[in-house]
Amino acid sequence: MPNDPFYNSLAWKRLRSARLGLDRHACVVPGCGQRATKVDHVIARRAGGLDTIANTRSLCAEHDHAIKELPGGKRRGGGKLVARGCFADGSPRDPSHPWFTGAKGVRS
Repeated sequence: MPNDPFYNSLAWKRLRSARLGLDRHACVVPGCGQRATKVDHVIARRAGGLDTIANTRSLCAEHDHAIKELPGGKRRGGGKLVARGCFADGSPRDPSHPWFTGAKGVRS
């Protein structure tokens, strides 16, 4: 949460830098490919999530906003990240896209 003093600490700055470096400053959502500018706890701190590399992920601003915590602590979209881009066969990953086929037989 923005008011949590942890996010101004040296420990967070180091963890954030390490996570972005590990992910090469790229959003980890499959098919996204945008520059990651945010580091997100997979399991939120307020839900008992640890401040570790394993519990963080690099996200672009769009994907970070898509799952950002609301004031009550719940995440937008149920915390689910929607993949952008295409499967290996060229079909879109986004189920709401008119050409979405589910890429049967193709693993993402």
